[in-house]
Parts: sequence; structure tokens; C-alpha cells
Amino acid sequence: MEKIVIYTDGGCRGNPGIGGWGVWLRYGDHDKKLKGHEKDTTNNRMELLAAIKALEVIKSKDISIDLFTDSKYVMHGINDWIKGWKAKGWKTAAKKPVKNVDLWQRLDTLNETHTVHWHWVKGHSGNVGNDMADELANQAMDNMG
Repeated sequence: MEKIVIYTDGGCRGNPGIGGWGVWLRYGDHDKKLKGHEKDTTNNRMELLAAIKALEVIKSKDISIDLFTDSKYVMHGINDWIKGWKAKGWKTAAKKPVKNVDLWQRLDTLNETHTVHWHWVKGHSGNVGNDMADELANQAMDNMG
């Protein structure tokens, strides 16, 4: 099976505040960089949106995806918490509505559509892929000016 490697990152200046997300996809000798921003958002929403935007551009279903994120929120959510949320009608263990449910539902659909292997990487640790995704997210926030 062919493989795509993806690095995602999201950030916010103020929380809530101006947010940006960045994605670096690598496939063989090819790479693609994506970025975007929102005016009034949170860091967690930008982390989720980065993963969503990355998976939305992949058209093939017969490809293995290694997705790297520095967000423990995204990692725990997609690997651990989401099953319980869905079983409880998108409520937390405390019976409260799941925050960012709109984005979690989008990510869940994409995660079920593709073969995604989720990996956590420490942010700002010299990881080239994470640093690139972080740079793209920051460029997106800078572009809001």
C-alpha cells in the first residue's frame, strides 16, 4: 500500500483569537503545503482543522496515511475519547456536550474513510515536519494582518 506522510499544526494568538493552521503532506518525491486562518477561534479548533484539511485533500482510499500532530487533544480525542462520545450521543463522561463537536464529527468521518495511523510528536522540538506545519500556521496568522 502506498503511503502519505502528513504533519499538521494549529495555533492561536489569543485563545480565543486569530488562529491559523498548517499542513505539510509528503508523498514520494512530491509535497504539498496548505494553510488557512480564522478570525475568532481557539487553538484546539485550529489543531482539529489542520487534520481535517489534510485528510480532505486525499482522494484515494487505497493509501496508508501517517499523520503527525503535536496536539495531545487531537491524539486523545481521535484514539481514546471519540468512541465514548459517540456512544453517549456526543456527550462527555460528565454528560456535557463535546466541545468542537462539528469538527470532531468531520474528523471522525474522514478517519473512518481513510487508513490513518496517528502519531504524536513533541512541538518545537526540532522535528522538521512539525516545524514546517508550525511555520505554515504562523504564516496564515500573519496573513490576517
